[in-house]
Amino acid sequence: MQAEPRKSLVGEEYEVEIGSVAHGGHCIARTLEGQVLFVRHALPGERVVARVTEGEQGARFLRADAVEVLDASKDRIDVPCPFAGPGRCGGCDWQHAKPGAQRRLKADVIAEQLQHLAGLTPEEAGWDGTVVPAEGDKVPAGQVPAWRTRVQYAVTADGRAGLRRHRSHEVEPIDHCMIAAEGVSELGIEKRDWTGMDSVEAIAATGSQDRQVVLTPKPGARLPLVELDRPVSVLRVDERSGGVHRVHGRPFVRERADGRTHRVGNGGFWQVHPKAADTLVTAVMQGLLPRKGDMALDLYCGVGLFAGALADRVGEQGAVLGIESGKRAVEDARHNLADFDRVRIEQGKVESVLPRTGITEVDLIVLDPPRSGAGRKTVEHLASLGARRIAYVACDPAALARDLGYFRDGGYRVRMLRAFDLFPMTHHVECVAILEPAAKGV
Repeated sequence: MQAEPRKSLVGEEYEVEIGSVAHGGHCIARTLEGQVLFVRHALPGERVVARVTEGEQGARFLRADAVEVLDASKDRIDVPCPFAGPGRCGGCDWQHAKPGAQRRLKADVIAEQLQHLAGLTPEEAGWDGTVVPAEGDKVPAGQVPAWRTRVQYAVTADGRAGLRRHRSHEVEPIDHCMIAAEGVSELGIEKRDWTGMDSVEAIAATGSQDRQVVLTPKPGARLPLVELDRPVSVLRVDERSGGVHRVHGRPFVRERADGRTHRVGNGGFWQVHPKAADTLVTAVMQGLLPRKGDMALDLYCGVGLFAGALADRVGEQGAVLGIESGKRAVEDARHNLADFDRVRIEQGKVESVLPRTGITEVDLIVLDPPRSGAGRKTVEHLASLGARRIAYVACDPAALARDLGYFRDGGYRVRMLRAFDLFPMTHHVECVAILEPAAKGV
């Protein structure tokens, strides 16, 4: 006998007390019946009216927006962005919170994930409990840092550029994104007609004047003539293969970090905040303290940011192996590091390539895995290599905490952890953890 479908609760409203922050840009509340609500646009300690946006009777939890604030937190501010708020643009999570409060919320999430998934207190992780703002991100009240050097605009049916609503394919048309870097804003993407396009990604390089637009057309649509307010190169994403092809100008942008210029092709990965690459390289190198002659690994190496920094510091007697799965990123890394004979870049997934190298011992390891983390099998392999120190760069505190637990099982302890607010107004946060063999800490 088929069970009756459960009743949707979307649109139902509950007056609730807001509890602690949770990973993902929302806070936890409970209905009088005890059902868990994940509430956006709220802050801990507030009393709000929460309107359900997802969920049904009997579900483990419901998602909701705070649509009315009955008792506001002292950390609440008027939302500076005209496109933020319940049911609006999903690009930011904390526009309604003071900058210092945002960083405290992120710190609470990191601490909770470390405790829940790795069994670590901040003290045991060598962390002072703070999330540090990037240089230049402290701005006057009512303003927000303009930091996002890469913005992917969605396009409405009538050709207007906008941003996706939270957990939705619906597009919120905008005329300006407050967190977009100046180099993105000055292109004037929002003023143009993008009929026939599915998305338009704008890239403004750090350390050069390179500007790039990556167009993803709808099936069968023709590319528009791209005339923007600044010179740009234009790429297109092939609708069948997903490959990226040059239409006009250079197929790459030049990014600058750690005193070196890095070529990043075909809209490939680079840190989005203009200060992020230098901030992370400094934290990693201060944590690892490379020595002349060291053998080092740079895993998930992208276009070679950390591999280049390591090569500079291990000297001619040292060696660096980078592993990266993306074909174009590997080509860029080899180009960027061509002046270092001591660097080798291999293409493929870390879990496949590393065992084939035959490497059984290294001095240092850097890993900057995707949001899902490295995983138990890869961590077990890394722990077997006996590295003096390991630097783990993480954009997701949950994945970091899980992998730190695996490293502990493999005989490594966290010596130091630092957290950086490289994604202001959003729930994202970047961490750098430095690990060493546990025996050294006894």
